Amino acid sequence: MLSASATGLFIIGITVVLAMPGPTNTLLAAAGLRQGFKPSARLTGAELAGYVLSISIWGRFLGQAAQVLPWLPTVVRVASSLYIAYLAWRMWHAANAVPSAAQQLIGMRTLFVATLLNPKGILFASAIFPTAAFQDLAQYLLSMAIFALLLVPIGLMWVLFGATLGGDRLKWLDPAKMQRGASIVLGLFSVTLAWSVFR
Repeated sequence: MLSASATGLFIIGITVVLAMPGPTNTLLAAAGLRQGFKPSARLTGAELAGYVLSISIWGRFLGQAAQVLPWLPTVVRVASSLYIAYLAWRMWHAANAVPSAAQQLIGMRTLFVATLLNPKGILFASAIFPTAAFQDLAQYLLSMAIFALLLVPIGLMWVLFGATLGGDRLKWLDPAKMQRGASIVLGLFSVTLAWSVFR
Protein backbone atom coordinates (compact mmCIF):
# COMPACT_ATOMS: atom_id res chain seq x y z
CA MET A 1 0.00 0.00 0.00
CA LEU A 2 1.10 3.56 -0.65
CA SER A 3 2.10 5.80 2.23
CA ALA A 4 0.02 8.91 2.97
CA SER A 5 2.62 11.19 1.36
CA ALA A 6 2.92 8.95 -1.72
CA THR A 7 -0.87 8.86 -2.04
CA GLY A 8 -0.97 12.66 -1.79
CA LEU A 9 1.62 13.04 -4.55
CA PHE A 10 -0.27 10.47 -6.64
CA ILE A 11 -3.51 12.44 -6.30
CA ILE A 12 -1.79 15.77 -7.04
CA GLY A 13 -0.02 14.31 -10.06
CA ILE A 14 -3.22 12.89 -11.52
CA THR A 15 -5.14 16.12 -10.88
CA VAL A 16 -2.50 18.38 -12.46
CA VAL A 17 -2.03 16.25 -15.58
CA LEU A 18 -5.75 15.61 -16.11
CA ALA A 19 -6.57 19.30 -15.68
CA MET A 20 -3.97 20.63 -18.10
CA PRO A 21 -5.06 21.45 -21.65
CA GLY A 22 -4.48 18.74 -24.21
CA PRO A 23 -6.21 16.91 -27.04
CA THR A 24 -8.78 15.14 -24.85
CA ASN A 25 -9.68 18.22 -22.81
CA THR A 26 -9.93 20.33 -25.94
CA LEU A 27 -12.39 17.82 -27.42
CA LEU A 28 -14.41 17.75 -24.18
CA ALA A 29 -14.64 21.55 -24.12
CA ALA A 30 -15.46 21.73 -27.82
CA ALA A 31 -18.19 19.10 -27.36
CA GLY A 32 -19.66 21.07 -24.47
CA LEU A 33 -19.64 24.21 -26.60
CA ARG A 34 -21.18 22.56 -29.65
CA GLN A 35 -23.53 20.01 -28.09
CA GLY A 36 -24.27 21.36 -24.61
CA PHE A 37 -23.40 19.98 -21.20
CA LYS A 38 -25.87 17.09 -20.81
CA PRO A 39 -25.29 15.40 -24.19
CA SER A 40 -21.51 15.78 -23.79
CA ALA A 41 -21.18 14.65 -20.16
CA ARG A 42 -21.23 10.98 -21.18
CA LEU A 43 -17.99 11.52 -23.11
CA THR A 44 -16.12 11.27 -19.81
CA GLY A 45 -16.88 7.53 -19.97
CA ALA A 46 -14.98 7.28 -23.25
CA GLU A 47 -12.15 9.32 -21.74
CA LEU A 48 -11.91 6.97 -18.76
CA ALA A 49 -11.95 3.87 -20.97
CA GLY A 50 -9.20 5.28 -23.21
CA TYR A 51 -6.96 6.20 -20.29
CA VAL A 52 -7.46 2.89 -18.45
CA LEU A 53 -6.48 0.93 -21.55
CA SER A 54 -3.53 3.19 -22.39
CA ILE A 55 -2.15 3.28 -18.83
CA SER A 56 -2.56 -0.48 -18.41
CA ILE A 57 -0.72 -1.28 -21.64
CA TRP A 58 2.11 1.19 -21.01
CA GLY A 59 2.42 0.15 -17.37
CA ARG A 60 2.77 -3.55 -18.20
CA PHE A 61 5.20 -2.85 -21.05
CA LEU A 62 7.46 -0.62 -18.98
CA GLY A 63 7.40 -3.10 -16.08
CA GLN A 64 8.51 -5.99 -18.30
CA ALA A 65 11.04 -3.90 -20.21
CA ALA A 66 12.59 -2.74 -16.91
CA GLN A 67 13.57 -6.33 -16.12
CA VAL A 68 15.83 -6.32 -19.18
CA LEU A 69 16.69 -2.61 -19.10
CA PRO A 70 16.69 -1.56 -15.42
CA TRP A 71 17.59 2.03 -16.31
CA LEU A 72 14.54 2.47 -18.57
CA PRO A 73 12.03 3.69 -15.92
CA THR A 74 14.46 6.41 -14.77
CA VAL A 75 15.05 7.55 -18.35
CA VAL A 76 11.31 7.62 -19.04
CA ARG A 77 10.66 9.64 -15.86
CA VAL A 78 13.35 12.16 -16.80
CA ALA A 79 11.94 12.39 -20.33
CA SER A 80 8.45 12.85 -18.88
CA SER A 81 9.72 15.63 -16.61
CA LEU A 82 11.32 17.40 -19.58
CA TYR A 83 8.15 16.93 -21.63
CA ILE A 84 6.04 18.49 -18.88
CA ALA A 85 8.49 21.39 -18.63
CA TYR A 86 8.19 21.85 -22.40
CA LEU A 87 4.38 21.83 -22.15
CA ALA A 88 4.57 24.44 -19.39
CA TRP A 89 6.82 26.64 -21.54
CA ARG A 90 4.57 26.21 -24.58
CA MET A 91 1.43 26.98 -22.57
CA TRP A 92 3.01 30.15 -21.20
CA HIS A 93 3.89 31.46 -24.63
CA ALA A 94 0.70 30.41 -26.40
CA ALA A 95 -2.47 32.39 -25.91
CA ASN A 96 -4.64 29.81 -27.62
CA ALA A 97 -8.11 29.54 -26.16
CA VAL A 98 -10.32 26.51 -26.45
CA PRO A 99 -11.70 26.50 -30.01
CA SER A 100 -14.75 28.71 -30.31
CA ALA A 101 -16.64 26.11 -32.28
CA ALA A 102 -16.48 22.47 -33.17
CA GLN A 103 -16.86 21.58 -36.83
CA GLN A 104 -18.77 18.37 -36.16
CA LEU A 105 -20.39 16.43 -33.37
CA ILE A 106 -17.87 14.70 -31.15
CA GLY A 107 -18.81 11.11 -30.37
CA MET A 108 -17.66 8.42 -27.96
CA ARG A 109 -15.39 6.74 -30.51
CA THR A 110 -13.62 9.98 -31.42
CA LEU A 111 -12.94 10.82 -27.79
CA PHE A 112 -11.88 7.25 -26.93
CA VAL A 113 -9.31 7.11 -29.75
CA ALA A 114 -7.98 10.61 -29.00
CA THR A 115 -7.51 9.63 -25.34
CA LEU A 116 -5.97 6.27 -26.19
CA LEU A 117 -3.33 8.08 -28.28
CA ASN A 118 -2.90 10.94 -25.80
CA PRO A 119 0.75 11.13 -24.60
CA LYS A 120 -0.57 11.69 -21.08
CA GLY A 121 -1.18 7.92 -20.95
CA ILE A 122 2.52 7.08 -20.94
CA LEU A 123 3.13 9.91 -18.51
CA PHE A 124 0.63 8.42 -16.07
CA ALA A 125 2.05 4.91 -16.47
CA SER A 126 5.72 5.86 -16.24
CA ALA A 127 5.83 8.70 -13.77
CA ILE A 128 2.63 9.04 -11.76
CA PHE A 129 1.14 5.60 -11.13
CA PRO A 130 3.09 3.57 -8.56
CA THR A 131 5.13 0.68 -9.98
CA ALA A 132 3.24 -1.67 -7.65
CA ALA A 133 0.02 -0.89 -9.52
CA PHE A 134 1.26 -2.99 -12.43
CA GLN A 135 2.52 -5.83 -10.25
CA ASP A 136 -0.31 -6.34 -7.76
CA LEU A 137 -4.01 -6.57 -8.71
CA ALA A 138 -5.27 -4.99 -5.48
CA GLN A 139 -2.93 -2.01 -5.90
CA TYR A 140 -3.92 -1.73 -9.57
CA LEU A 141 -7.63 -1.64 -8.72
CA LEU A 142 -7.09 0.90 -5.94
CA SER A 143 -4.97 3.16 -8.16
CA MET A 144 -7.50 2.98 -11.00
CA ALA A 145 -10.37 3.71 -8.60
CA ILE A 146 -8.60 6.86 -7.37
CA PHE A 147 -7.85 7.79 -10.98
CA ALA A 148 -11.51 7.35 -12.01
CA LEU A 149 -12.77 9.37 -9.02
CA LEU A 150 -10.55 12.27 -10.10
CA LEU A 151 -11.05 11.95 -13.86
CA VAL A 152 -14.85 12.17 -13.95
CA PRO A 153 -15.26 15.56 -12.20
CA ILE A 154 -12.28 17.07 -14.02
CA GLY A 155 -13.64 15.88 -17.37
CA LEU A 156 -17.06 17.27 -16.52
CA MET A 157 -15.48 20.62 -15.62
CA TRP A 158 -13.94 20.79 -19.11
CA VAL A 159 -17.33 19.99 -20.66
CA LEU A 160 -18.96 22.66 -18.47
CA PHE A 161 -16.24 25.15 -19.39
CA GLY A 162 -16.96 24.61 -23.07
CA ALA A 163 -20.73 24.74 -22.55
CA THR A 164 -20.49 28.11 -20.79
CA LEU A 165 -18.02 29.73 -23.21
CA GLY A 166 -20.80 30.74 -25.58
CA GLY A 167 -22.80 32.51 -22.88
CA ASP A 168 -22.32 35.71 -20.96
CA ARG A 169 -21.23 34.06 -17.71
CA LEU A 170 -17.52 33.86 -18.54
CA LYS A 171 -16.94 37.23 -20.22
CA TRP A 172 -14.81 38.27 -17.23
CA LEU A 173 -12.52 35.29 -17.76
CA ASP A 174 -9.10 35.99 -19.29
CA PRO A 175 -7.99 32.80 -21.08
CA ALA A 176 -4.39 34.02 -21.36
CA LYS A 177 -4.06 34.51 -17.59
CA MET A 178 -5.70 31.17 -16.91
CA GLN A 179 -3.30 29.44 -19.29
CA ARG A 180 -0.26 31.13 -17.73
CA GLY A 181 -1.43 30.10 -14.27
CA ALA A 182 -1.81 26.51 -15.48
CA SER A 183 1.68 26.63 -16.98
CA ILE A 184 3.15 27.64 -13.59
CA VAL A 185 1.43 24.68 -11.92
CA LEU A 186 2.69 22.42 -14.69
CA GLY A 187 6.23 23.74 -14.30
CA LEU A 188 6.14 23.08 -10.56
CA PHE A 189 4.97 19.53 -11.21
CA SER A 190 7.86 19.04 -13.66
CA VAL A 191 10.35 20.13 -10.98
CA THR A 192 8.71 17.81 -8.42
CA LEU A 193 8.90 14.89 -10.82
CA ALA A 194 12.57 15.56 -11.59
CA TRP A 195 13.33 15.83 -7.88
CA SER A 196 11.70 12.44 -7.24
CA VAL A 197 14.05 10.86 -9.82
CA PHE A 198 17.30 12.31 -8.47
CA ARG A 199 16.66 12.47 -4.72
